[in-house]
Amino acid sequence: MPGSTHDTTAARIWNILTALRDAGLIALGDKGYHGYDRTGQQVMTPYKGRNKPASQKDANRAHTRLRGPGERAHAQLKTWRILRKPRCCPRRTERIAKAIHVLQNYEVTAG
Repeated sequence: MPGSTHDTTAARIWNILTALRDAGLIALGDKGYHGYDRTGQQVMTPYKGRNKPASQKDANRAHTRLRGPGERAHAQLKTWRILRKPRCCPRRTERIAKAIHVLQNYEVTAG
């Protein structure tokens, strides 16, 4: 989809919520996903607003801790130019992403 398409619009077009429900998975979304999952069963989002009670702040911290590794991994993958315009079969991009992950971990640990 074009980059100007909002995440929730793309999720509705591709029926992501139904796929999550069918697979029995839960997704962690950012505050932009408030209202996307009306039941609150498949997409967990942090609390919005200011002056939240301590319990909501703690829940937001836990949510951020769970989302953090995925956000960092996505940011690292975006820095690798090879994934900007893959010229191979789309099924092979998964293997490329896994190889990049291995190389990135090696670079970080050997660093």
